[in-house]
Amino acid sequence: MVYSQRSPGSRRLLLLLLLLTALESGSGHVHYSIPEEVKHGTFVGRIAQDLGLELVELVPRLFRVSSKGYRDLLEVNLQNGILFVNSRIDREELCGRNAECSIHLEVIVDRPLQVFHVEVEVKDINDNPPRFLRREQRLFILESRIVDSRFPLEGASDMDVGANAELKYKLNPNEYFDLDVKTNEEETNILELVLKKALDREETQEHLLLLTAVDGGKPELTGTVQLLISVLDANDNAPKFDKSVYNIRLLENAPNGTLVIKLNASDADDGINKEIVYLFSNLVLDNVRSKFIIDSNSGEITVKGELDYEDCNLYEINIDAVDRSSFPLTGHCKVIVKLLDENDNTPEMVITSISLPVQEDASLGTVIALISLSDRDSGPNGQVTCFLTPHVPFKLVSTFKNYYSLVLDSALDRESVANYELLVTARDGGSPSLSATASVSVEVADVNDNAPTFAQAEYTVFVKENNPPGCHIFTVSARDADAQENALVSYSLVERRVGERALSSYVSVHAESGKVYALQPLDHEELELLQFQVSARDAGVPPLGSNVTLQVFVLDENDNAPALLPLPGAGGAGGAVSELVWRSVGAGHVVAKVRAVDADSGYNAWLSYELQPAAGGARSPFRVALYTGEISTTRSLDEADSPRQRLLVLVRDHGEPALTATATVLLSLVESGQAPKASSRVLAGAAGAETALVDVNVYLIIAICAVSSLLVLTLLLYVALRCSAPPSEGACGPGKPTLVCSSAVGSWSYSQQRRQRVCSGEGPPKTDLMAFSPGHPPCPLVGDTSQHQDLNDDHCAKCRKRNSREFAL
Repeated sequence: MVYSQRSPGSRRLLLLLLLLTALESGSGHVHYSIPEEVKHGTFVGRIAQDLGLELVELVPRLFRVSSKGYRDLLEVNLQNGILFVNSRIDREELCGRNAECSIHLEVIVDRPLQVFHVEVEVKDINDNPPRFLRREQRLFILESRIVDSRFPLEGASDMDVGANAELKYKLNPNEYFDLDVKTNEEETNILELVLKKALDREETQEHLLLLTAVDGGKPELTGTVQLLISVLDANDNAPKFDKSVYNIRLLENAPNGTLVIKLNASDADDGINKEIVYLFSNLVLDNVRSKFIIDSNSGEITVKGELDYEDCNLYEINIDAVDRSSFPLTGHCKVIVKLLDENDNTPEMVITSISLPVQEDASLGTVIALISLSDRDSGPNGQVTCFLTPHVPFKLVSTFKNYYSLVLDSALDRESVANYELLVTARDGGSPSLSATASVSVEVADVNDNAPTFAQAEYTVFVKENNPPGCHIFTVSARDADAQENALVSYSLVERRVGERALSSYVSVHAESGKVYALQPLDHEELELLQFQVSARDAGVPPLGSNVTLQVFVLDENDNAPALLPLPGAGGAGGAVSELVWRSVGAGHVVAKVRAVDADSGYNAWLSYELQPAAGGARSPFRVALYTGEISTTRSLDEADSPRQRLLVLVRDHGEPALTATATVLLSLVESGQAPKASSRVLAGAAGAETALVDVNVYLIIAICAVSSLLVLTLLLYVALRCSAPPSEGACGPGKPTLVCSSAVGSWSYSQQRRQRVCSGEGPPKTDLMAFSPGHPPCPLVGDTSQHQDLNDDHCAKCRKRNSREFAL
């Protein structure tokens, strides 16, 4: 349950005071309170409203909350400015048994920078039951003990505080024992078991009682322990101490061997029954035994281990005085040792930088860093003050208890001083006082006035098609003359459409390294040139940037096998072509033709035809033209030739490795004038198809001539315009030098000279010129594919000599 103790009038007055304080020093203080163990999302307070901040400015002003050691317990909803509980809050885990428990929050906003302090008090709830250290307490009592004899018991502890930790005890009803509870000056309970009826060991040897502790919470919680009492025979008088409780004050860090107290007990018996031995009670915990030791004969308690007020400031020691009789009697007392704090802890300082480095045009009052002070000591020993080395343009402003802000006090001049080394000193109020120092380096920074620049305005990149997805194809690099964040360059694509798809589906650029990756395999048959821009932008405020153009040419690979074109008459199994051939034809007569195409370009699309040898090694009277695919006779046909000829034609491209396809041609040899009627129909159909094919070829030749004429006229007009106009640079400028390559069957050249880009289109027109010259060795390439590639003089001279013998395909 969240509650506020401010009335509406006092709330408005407090809000006004907070606003005035924020205007003067840039800080404020708001107090909330919540119970522990509330659910996630529990409302704490309208923190933005209480600090005088508008909801619409929380995000632009970078509203943020930090807390030392309590990072995820509380959170702020930036939409409505409400502070809510983010995770489980356990008061005992946060503050232990301390009476006060608060979570301190630092609220920071920018533009202008302000720091507010918020305290959220965590109220205790009764969530911890009383607990006894042991499940069972065992006592040995002589049957001769008189009525009203008292026996100390170990009490319970409760992790809660206040009323929730106020314990009451009750003993189950019985006829022999009562419970007596007293409170000493240290507000701790002293439990004693009081004998109210004489014991008779012969009647009852053991008594089993139940001791219950009840706390003061609502609802109340309980804890129990069993008391097992054994009745013994022995002495009449037990040893007695002067006091039942001894209170001792002892300085922390007391050296080993320091006397705490000398106990003295007396026994009214005589002889051996009067001799007393002093022992730690079995109620004494191990941590007490590790700090103190008792002399069994003298009763002196001395320091054994290191005493630290900050670890534990109160020790309760139960002492037993036992006589030496055969049936010993025991006297009991308690020694309470309270430690006094000494100034043995130096102040601790945590410096959190806010605005480093500082711009030289920063306004006065700019917060540079936050300083948090702490001291483990208590009282004046734990009160810390902070001061700064003199003669610097900075000062310390106290914003809250043990919190300071380092702020700008006078104007900065980077040209005079570029860096300040500040010394911050924290000193406590002890006597003698202890201090701690910390250095703060304040760098004066410049503004962002340089944009990233590329070495070139445009790069040409060559990439083979069918690249693996994600392969690296190029690296762009830009330099920025600024320093630190202003020189931190990041790269990104300038998005555009490539046909029907976005550019980002083809390539990506790594934001930090500038490496350009192809996201998918590129297909030369689909995309020959991919032109795009990469943007380089620095991290300054405001950021500056520039662009570079990349032209990625996709080089062809032999990834498409030749494809056979359907011909009239193909209808047999496997797409075989059937033809009738007169036996009277002479040598060189064309009887059929195989046609194929290849989707690749250059050498990869240059096809050759081969006739596979006939089965049995018989020599065929037919041959196939190497580059046209025409099947013709090698001699006159005679009676010895089989009437049915099956020819297997292998179509091969010139890629590396070469890809192939096969075509089957079935030839039927017939005598003149003796063909059957069905064969006549086939011949007529074949003749008609041949006539139709001749007509198509005529049309194709006419269309090719027209297109070639138009291309020649366009080139002549372009050359005339280029010669008459002065040279100009721009998006449609001249291309790059010629790239000449070769293979085992000839050479091909790809020319960009005199290339004119279509500025309004999505990409440049295809300007491939392919030339083949069989039988020449390869011409090697010179240069880097990422730059313009040139040929050396020797290489070009050899290639020019070969080109004189080339023929165009």
